[in-house]
Amino acid sequence: MSKHYGVLAMLAASLVAGCGGAGAGGAGEPQAQIGGASGTELAELQVLRVGNGAELQTLDPHHAEDTASFNVQMNLYEGLVAEAANGDLVPGVAKDWTISEDGKTYVFNMRPEARWSNGDPLTAEDFVYSFRRGVDPKTLSVYSYILTPLLHADDITAGKRPVEDLGVRAIDEHTLEIKLANPTPYFLGLLSHSMSTPVHRATLEAHGEQWTRPGNLVGNGAFKLDEWVVQSHVKVVRNPYYWDNANTKLEEVYFYATEDQNAELQRFRALELDMTEIIPSAQINFLRENYAKELVVAPYLGSYYYGFNVTRPPFKDNPKLRRALSLAVNRDVITKQILNVGQISSYGFVPPITGYTQQNMVEASWTQEQREAEAKKLYAEAGYGPDKQLRTQIMYNTQEDHRRIAVAIQQMWKQVLGVEAEILNQEWKVFIDTRNRKVDTQVYRQGWIGDYNDPFTYLELMRSTAGQNDTGYNNPEYDRLVAASQSAAEPHARMELLQEAERQLLADMPLMPLYIYVRPRMVQPWVGGYESNIMDHHRHKYTYILKH
Repeated sequence: MSKHYGVLAMLAASLVAGCGGAGAGGAGEPQAQIGGASGTELAELQVLRVGNGAELQTLDPHHAEDTASFNVQMNLYEGLVAEAANGDLVPGVAKDWTISEDGKTYVFNMRPEARWSNGDPLTAEDFVYSFRRGVDPKTLSVYSYILTPLLHADDITAGKRPVEDLGVRAIDEHTLEIKLANPTPYFLGLLSHSMSTPVHRATLEAHGEQWTRPGNLVGNGAFKLDEWVVQSHVKVVRNPYYWDNANTKLEEVYFYATEDQNAELQRFRALELDMTEIIPSAQINFLRENYAKELVVAPYLGSYYYGFNVTRPPFKDNPKLRRALSLAVNRDVITKQILNVGQISSYGFVPPITGYTQQNMVEASWTQEQREAEAKKLYAEAGYGPDKQLRTQIMYNTQEDHRRIAVAIQQMWKQVLGVEAEILNQEWKVFIDTRNRKVDTQVYRQGWIGDYNDPFTYLELMRSTAGQNDTGYNNPEYDRLVAASQSAAEPHARMELLQEAERQLLADMPLMPLYIYVRPRMVQPWVGGYESNIMDHHRHKYTYILKH
């Protein structure tokens, strides 16, 4: 047992106790039988109210990089491919498609009945315009790299080719052809991502940067934007022009912004919310005992980690220091005592994905005592010790669980190595901007949720050219391996290249893996059509409210 384990256990206990319980009581259970006599009767009022975490970053699908924005966008826009309630890929705007034998040409047959939310016809040219906007360097999208599979996309983003060279063309009004640089196994999944959804050209040209405001935004999803009150809520209403509107049951959905998990839980218990975005981990035992039917904990394709800014001291050109800090963290204290919801301690970046062999730090099989001893050795070799202690800063976005984790890591670093770490929190939009600029960060928390169910969605993030590589990591060999995986014809060879890339990443340690996510939330028993899925994507065209 680590000599620090008892101290850290007490720390974890104090963090849990310090958050306070929600307490029993609340507003009580609804009296009517849910779903009426049959159990399937719908409520007269079809309005869903959901918690949505931090304030939205944007409703522009080519600029968003946060889950709060994506949660709303997937209800306002729809790509060629969509997702079922369980996360399976299904036809979206495209009713069907064909793929060439070499896997590099896709032809999509679009639904002729598809419309924009203002009634305009939705055409293949709308997708041509939107894909070009997504890779155009003038758009300044940090997510443009996700469209790398499209022919010439990287050269266009780098300013080496005009946008007209992108491998997308309209064969006719309702037939779209997409050419890829290489066969891409995850391409259909990519087409359900917001970067692949269409934007309404006339609206953008008429309203400029204000095109996503209520009264301006024109989308093509099952809902359309009605209200956006900053730091309060976004309201969307049923889109009568949506091609599948006949099967939509909800009339309105409210997405409430809140960074206070305890306040969100209180609203749920007061029956003011039908679903929460997450739950405060400090309340997990209370919820398991008192709200077992409403508590939903599901697998989630996500990794929680800390990033090191490797573009500036003290972490630039100092992998031994980065590794020492990583080894000094007792992940099991975080997952089993501080959080205790089912998260899995992690020593690698890519979570479990079918066909991919998870990679781990070489020290993953060691005891915590061995890791801490190695941490002290590397810390000294990096030039630090009793006479020269590292002073650094941990930055996180405002949220209680992030704070509790930061406090625990601050104490672990202090106890094992003597590190002095200041903790700083920032509001979500400011936090994203600070991370992206790489000027005022040293260590920061980050979570990455897969954009599609493939390891490439993680490993492409750390390429030197990736817009969301906030560590500044730049290793030509890593870039070569990730790029080579894109042209590997044989699936096993492709996975081998990606696994080798992750091994290189973990050797360089620009990031500190901490745990693999689960998705815990509260769902009222009258919410019908809700299904957990590995991506935690919820398109509310499938959701409805039962009589209660």
